[in-house]
Amino acid sequence: MQVQNGFDTSELGASAAEAFPSLSDEMTARVGAYGVRGHVLQGTQLIARDDRHADAFFVISGCIEISATDSEGNVETIARHCRNQFTGELDVLSGHKILVDAFASEDTEVIRVKRADLQRLLSSEPDIGEILMRAYMVRRLQLIQHGVGGVLVIGSSQCADTLRIRRFLLRNGYPHRVLEMEHDAETIPMLSMLGLSRKEFPVVVNSRNEVIMNPATAALADQIGLNVQVDPERIYDVVVVGAGPTGLASAVYAASEGLDTIVIEEFAAGGQAGTSSKIENYLGFPMGISGANLAAKAQVQAQKFGVRLVISRSASSIDCSSLPYKLSMEDGQMLHARSIVIATGARYKKLDVPNYDRFEGQGIHYAATAMEANLCAGEEVIVVGGGNSAGQAAVYLSQWVKHVHILVRANGLAATMSDYLIQRINQSPKISLHARSFITRMDGDYLLRQVTWMDGATGTERQQDMKNVFVMIGAEPNTQWLNGCVKLDEKGFVRTGGKVCPLLIDSNFATSKPGIFAVGDVRSGSVKRVASGVGEGSVVVQAIHQYLAGEVTA
Repeated sequence: MQVQNGFDTSELGASAAEAFPSLSDEMTARVGAYGVRGHVLQGTQLIARDDRHADAFFVISGCIEISATDSEGNVETIARHCRNQFTGELDVLSGHKILVDAFASEDTEVIRVKRADLQRLLSSEPDIGEILMRAYMVRRLQLIQHGVGGVLVIGSSQCADTLRIRRFLLRNGYPHRVLEMEHDAETIPMLSMLGLSRKEFPVVVNSRNEVIMNPATAALADQIGLNVQVDPERIYDVVVVGAGPTGLASAVYAASEGLDTIVIEEFAAGGQAGTSSKIENYLGFPMGISGANLAAKAQVQAQKFGVRLVISRSASSIDCSSLPYKLSMEDGQMLHARSIVIATGARYKKLDVPNYDRFEGQGIHYAATAMEANLCAGEEVIVVGGGNSAGQAAVYLSQWVKHVHILVRANGLAATMSDYLIQRINQSPKISLHARSFITRMDGDYLLRQVTWMDGATGTERQQDMKNVFVMIGAEPNTQWLNGCVKLDEKGFVRTGGKVCPLLIDSNFATSKPGIFAVGDVRSGSVKRVASGVGEGSVVVQAIHQYLAGEVTA
């Protein structure tokens, strides 16, 4: 075992060196222009866990030790930064609660750089910035891999709330460890130590051994510090609603061009694209990239430019009767905006089948990631849908499960799915396509146990034991919160461009209200693809600049 800075690095390869690099003397000297140089005595605490405003420290001489608490409350030293090295990971950029403590292990000379100055450093010194950003991302991955600095989740793998909590932590890249009631021998002693019974799961236990009983997603986000603090008096240049690839593209381009930008997101960065097991036709990734990986990189890129991201908060209404616009969130907080980008995408469609709601999260899934694949390993599963998301899910799941049944109402897949996915489905002995077929019934106890579907090939109903169904039948526009502020088409998508916009502005993304724009899947007539959404999100910023500069008239 090769151990470096508290982590087993043998499985990480080159990334271990990337996590703990040393700058050159010349680079460290340049850092001095962005911070304050000073001496700290041995034992001085420089960073405190749960602080939202931690600075970054660059070591000139001496050393700084980083310690973290694991999910069982054990404190361990996980890193040691000495000459020309630096502290920090992604939370130093995001404004989230810090996961670690830092102390001077000896008398140490440092350059102390505040968060705002660190962002200036990242933009102004690209060679240093690249080293720092790579180190920050790898350090976060190591925390996740080792479950250090995060929380412990205790629950059943068959419980909808346990899966909801796990999905939220996974999608938001928050370190955690899971004890499953059915499998882990540690569960009973842990419950006894915490004074809990098996009836009280799922629970989340933080590093201070504080127990949170089945927290709502928003409450969990607040408890672990994933949200940034919102100033109700601040007027943002741009408020982006939705943090899918489209919304994040808007945020990156807006912030990189000097606009004060904030993003609000209902669940996690990436939106529906964030649940894709692999996107293989996205330009620049010849081996493909998972939706979660693409979303994580985009989120870090946005935060590098100073974008503030509010997680687990959805927009509930908008007051567009006067400027600045007032956007209310479901928790009662309000944002003031000079301009708004609607990038809320769409909500998952559901099947019209008896007992459907009963099995959501307990047999019915809307994503096919490693977590869901583990739940149904070695079993037969159903994927409902004929689009690319369904195809990607089927191909991915076929690596784990016994067999995948794809059900589509159409005669085939050619009209709705990319050819490369159709070829893989046709070539896989573990995937069967059932055309002109649809589910008619779902049965079980507290879990899904049996599925009945109309088989188009025979014209008869087929009944089969089945514990997991993946529903990917498209989506409905997420526009209910707009309450009449902008014009929608007959299906509820936002109308943009042309005669819709009352302004003299050359933009296909302008809505019927000045200063409010719509991009991506939520926009009427848009191409429902990740690449086109990212393109729209980036291009709309030009129109925002034009609007904010007062170059348009009613």
